[in-house]
Amino acid sequence: MNHIPVEKNKEYIVDILDNGYEGEGIAKIDNYTIFVPGAIKDEKVKILIIKVNKSYGYAKIIEILEESNIRTTVGCEKYKRCGGCNLRHIRYEDTLLLKRDIVKNLVEKNLNTNIEVKETIGMENPYNYRNKAQYPVSYNKAHEIVTGVYANRSHEVISVQNCKIQKPISEQIAKFIIDFMKRNNISAYDEKTQKGIVRHIVTKVGIFTNEIMCIIVVNNPKLPKEKELVEALLNNFKNIKTIVKNINMKNTNVIMGKDNDVLHGDGYIKDKLGKYTFKISPLSFYQINPIQTEKLYNLAIKRANLNKDDVVLDLYCGIGTIGIFIADYVKKVYGIEIIPQAIEDAKDNARLNKVHNIQFYCGDVEKVLGKILEKENIKPNIIFVDPPRKGLDKNTIQNILSIRPKKVVYISCNPATLVRDLKEIEDIYEIKSIETIDFFPFTSHVETISVLELR
Repeated sequence: MNHIPVEKNKEYIVDILDNGYEGEGIAKIDNYTIFVPGAIKDEKVKILIIKVNKSYGYAKIIEILEESNIRTTVGCEKYKRCGGCNLRHIRYEDTLLLKRDIVKNLVEKNLNTNIEVKETIGMENPYNYRNKAQYPVSYNKAHEIVTGVYANRSHEVISVQNCKIQKPISEQIAKFIIDFMKRNNISAYDEKTQKGIVRHIVTKVGIFTNEIMCIIVVNNPKLPKEKELVEALLNNFKNIKTIVKNINMKNTNVIMGKDNDVLHGDGYIKDKLGKYTFKISPLSFYQINPIQTEKLYNLAIKRANLNKDDVVLDLYCGIGTIGIFIADYVKKVYGIEIIPQAIEDAKDNARLNKVHNIQFYCGDVEKVLGKILEKENIKPNIIFVDPPRKGLDKNTIQNILSIRPKKVVYISCNPATLVRDLKEIEDIYEIKSIETIDFFPFTSHVETISVLELR
């Protein structure tokens, strides 16, 4: 076995040589790699080794001996324990360069194509940008009900004040519900015993309409003092348009169950994106950062250079946002999505926006794509894909290659699976551009848009 040059629970002084894909610092001792969260390239730090594997270890910072000039004050007291925005110790404009480098390094290591990754498109105001908040509800060590976020790499809930990335109203609603629970003896869910009632508080806020949806996720269909809680929320928060009780009685870390009981309003809110209005319901996915989404869609349309003869296939279409955006520029759009509720919303959204040249199908892209193309006799010449973090599966890649559209526009939220997928098709498709957009400021997440043309 190779000699490991470090020992757990010992201190060392190291130089940070680079930053990794999660923004963590990378150091080496005798060619052994050590990941140091919170450290920045070119810093000298004293570290404590906390985990040792055969080929790499993890450490935490004890002291920064030489500080990078891009380090900044964090301005959030829960930063170290929360882990929600792991780049807050870096100046915003420098996080944008870091994100571009993350994508650039992956592209250079994995692809044959020598393509320049353009500078990340940032936000003018990179704070309080998330339109959806999910607060776990639990007990702390003193057995008081708390809500906030899970502490990094654990299921302990820590309370958060003035979170810099959530909408302040989301936090206010969550706190209000917690106070109501305390006053009325309503129990919180306990993961260990699977007893207790309230599991999560989820809010969705229309950034441009200010409409608010409040979802209370419960472990029991009966929520005590339900009517009083609804009344209290409506009296205190004028913009709440709908309140939903979501029932999740499974022992799972999936936040929401399948059953919704609408306690007030019509079970959805609306928001605007560009000139379009979208319906958002409890279980359907809507982009978390609509301001950047609009930039992304406009850029995608520009780069795809669409025209009125194009027939577009929109895979993983969600509630139809990008398909509806594209419809104006092309002959026809076909969208496919696995979540039934999202497809219902997508159809409603097309009607709402009077978009007639778009059709939606419900199903798992990898299973139904081939069948739909055959049955409907569709010959798309452009395919848009916006898959989940796991990227495209082999079936979908094969389907794309057998359709041979003239262009593929790949929107990705995970650069690692993006380059893996591009590698599969770069012999047949020329990668024309890869651009990065910051959807989640101060986190290591980065959204990319790649345009490919048939060689």
